[in-house]
Amino acid sequence: MEKKIGTIKDLKEGKYVIIDNEPCRVVGVTHSKPGKHGGAKARLDAIGIFDGQKRNLMGPVDSNVEIPIINKKNAQVLNVIGGTAQLMDMTTYETFELPVPDELKGQLAEGIEVLYMESMGKRLILRTQ
Repeated sequence: MEKKIGTIKDLKEGKYVIIDNEPCRVVGVTHSKPGKHGGAKARLDAIGIFDGQKRNLMGPVDSNVEIPIINKKNAQVLNVIGGTAQLMDMTTYETFELPVPDELKGQLAEGIEVLYMESMGKRLILRTQ
């Protein structure tokens, strides 16, 4: 699987982390100071990249977390049928279908280039080029 290991203290807003086996973008980080009976703790608030669900992660700041490897690639729209776009990767010429995000409905047409994200075997259209 495409991931690497990091620690909670390395994560900031806008970075990515895997929570419940789902790649997520960190939207908030809260640290607590070390006390008499333990080390500093951190709480991460994150939103799933592909499903949009909020997730939380709590633990010591030096504990390990998995960080997804995210690839951003270009593709050309071959066809749009309903809410699904048929795309062709611009480097590998692989064809695949992805759902059209709500904010891009009506903007995609044959021949337009889009930027898409790929991580952990899942893909998502980000924006038009």
